[in-house]
Amino acid sequence: MAYEEPAYDVVSKAEGYEIRLYEDRLAAQVRSNGGQNGSFQLLFQYISGANTSSEKVSMTVPVAQSEKIAMTVPVLQSAAENTGFMQFFLPKEFTSETAPQPTNPRVEITTVEGGYYAVRSYRGSATESNFARARTELLNALNADGHSVGGEVIRATYNGPFTLPFMRRNEAMVRIDAPRN
Repeated sequence: MAYEEPAYDVVSKAEGYEIRLYEDRLAAQVRSNGGQNGSFQLLFQYISGANTSSEKVSMTVPVAQSEKIAMTVPVLQSAAENTGFMQFFLPKEFTSETAPQPTNPRVEITTVEGGYYAVRSYRGSATESNFARARTELLNALNADGHSVGGEVIRATYNGPFTLPFMRRNEAMVRIDAPRN
């Protein structure tokens, strides 16, 4: 079964990543401190009808996750400041005015600002170690190519848990400044 994906244009390709330009997208989001904390279940309940109109919302891909991690350079963060999110993108038929409103206060409707994202694709299970490797490879390549990163690296997963690992599509993606010509 094919799921709707956010539209993007590939602006350029480099060794190990590509730069994409995305438009603004609408998402249902759950913020959390230190991990998923049932975020997936809350978002799944939302698209299954836990909203003010009891409307079922079509599943889209990817499911996006991000966690702020403590860094030593260039920014210092305390563990108390660590927050993350999980997002389900809403089908493009919805606007901020027409999207069903969540009944759970932990679920919020948000606009994910479009822009340039550097993306490294990888296969296999969406484990923390596989994502960490892709994140490190992406950030090292961007640094070597002189790109400025503008946020946390996002884990984007496209397949359900019953998809064979070698057939799974995952991505590490991060907002960057406009690419140089």
